[in-house]
Amino acid sequence: MSVRKAAGDRGEAETARYLRKKGYTLLASQWRCRFGELDLVARDRRGTICFVEVKLRSAGSIALPREFVDSRKQERLRSAAAAYLSTYEIDAPARFDVAEVYAEKDGKLRVEYLENAFE
Repeated sequence: MSVRKAAGDRGEAETARYLRKKGYTLLASQWRCRFGELDLVARDRRGTICFVEVKLRSAGSIALPREFVDSRKQERLRSAAAAYLSTYEIDAPARFDVAEVYAEKDGKLRVEYLENAFE
């Protein structure tokens, strides 16, 4: 496994922990289809399906993690989300969230969670 993949997996695991603490139910992790991958799929306390894009950045990164979820990436996420909802025949409100995961100097990870990051 590459160092980058291992770091990404660690960021996703930390985000999953964060979501569980907030009362979310995790439905899927690294769900793949022909349109790409959904990092995390969760259901919040109100029943909304949350498609969570996890972006890990270390201190001193040139941009905010959310800035790496550009319009092309958003379109792939929309297509993958539609495939997920169709595959599991889910009829519920849905939204796209971004979890910005920052690697602190002490090695700990900090999650900044953005609900409804894009339409």
